[in-house]
Amino acid sequence: MATLLLHHPIFANHQTSAGHPERPDRYRAVAAVLDQPQFDPLVREMAEIADLETTRYVHSNRYVDDLEAARPDQGYVYLDGGDTMMEPSTWEVVLRGVGATVQAVDKVLTGEVQNAFVACRPPGHHAETERAMGFCLFNNISIGARHAQKKYGLSRVAIVDFDVHHGNGTQEIFYSDPSVLYASTHQMPLFPGTGEADETGVGNIFNSPLAAGDGGGELREAFDERILPALNVFRPELIIVSAGFDAHERDPLGSLNMTADDFAWVTRALMDSAETHCDGRLVAVLEGGYDLEGLSDSVSAHVSELMKG
Repeated sequence: MATLLLHHPIFANHQTSAGHPERPDRYRAVAAVLDQPQFDPLVREMAEIADLETTRYVHSNRYVDDLEAARPDQGYVYLDGGDTMMEPSTWEVVLRGVGATVQAVDKVLTGEVQNAFVACRPPGHHAETERAMGFCLFNNISIGARHAQKKYGLSRVAIVDFDVHHGNGTQEIFYSDPSVLYASTHQMPLFPGTGEADETGVGNIFNSPLAAGDGGGELREAFDERILPALNVFRPELIIVSAGFDAHERDPLGSLNMTADDFAWVTRALMDSAETHCDGRLVAVLEGGYDLEGLSDSVSAHVSELMKG
């Protein structure tokens, strides 16, 4: 069974202000590394544009309508101070991020591929039901999980997030929903300030905060002692991964010390869990990662593991 790569050159079109870490070069770096010969076996598809109604699976009608109305004809519209912004190309970019995530879920759940990696930007896991924040406009991961439930009738979807920042939006969306498990490793204290271990929802939230300076050993401990056991109890029918690589030791937005090897390890651990519980069905969606060398190395390690099946 093959690994699917969802991509589109439009993901390099969303422009941000000068010096902003979430910049078009992030997508170019990911595209360049995945164009190397070792990735030739990937099944490659262009990201489709989402039906706007799919965004309403997790975002309120008011939020979606207001965001659409805010689209600028020129210049920037700022949604979250100076961090989260739209310019004329942004709307199609974010709808293709949603579309690619839904597309990946479809391909995995229909058995066309074993797993999938969605190479999109901007990230999504900070976007809440009614708020854009932290570079994020639509919560791709959450929409993908709801799509899996609505279209395929899945009763248990697990979302696992190893971005250096806590996915406050994903947690907020599913905080009272026992049909979706959310598990996260992230640095604390750090933006957005959520993600304490005692934030447990209805028994479906499993946060494993890490301290500045922590590295691969602490990551493995968090997964071995908390996250993987939670997945074993939950028995997901699909695992969706918020694949953020800003926990890398080179990244400017965090102070964790992960390496590409650590991301390979966590990818393999999640694939083993998926193999145990859901016939290997796993979808990974790019979130953070702001040092281009660290991002490239980490994506290479992550996708290489996915390709091993």
